[in-house]
Amino acid sequence: MLTSRWIPGPESDRPGPLVAALTDFRLRRLLDLPGIARHGRSLSRHWPGLPGAVGMWLWADLTGRRVGSLSVWRSEEDLRGFVRLPEHVAIMRAYRDRGTLRSRTWPVDALDRGALLRSLR
Repeated sequence: MLTSRWIPGPESDRPGPLVAALTDFRLRRLLDLPGIARHGRSLSRHWPGLPGAVGMWLWADLTGRRVGSLSVWRSEEDLRGFVRLPEHVAIMRAYRDRGTLRSRTWPVDALDRGALLRSLR
């Protein structure tokens, strides 16, 4: 599995409790990966200014045709604000028929990046 570097958000020093969010998109065709990766990187450039963003990783499992993100937020409301961003909505609409999306959120007491990365396995 490949992961990006940790991308800190404006709330990177925020103590817990926090909310973690994992997205896992399984592509039907590996040929769609370059476009998805490009759009994901483009969207991640907004990260340093997103309200409530603590930090995130982008990840990819090429053999499993899976890509996604693991993000940490100040609150579920902040996460919902990101999901509603026009750029995010446009990407989701453009690729929704090209695979299967699973996501989950869970509370975390404190930011433990090692434990969060282990949740990707």
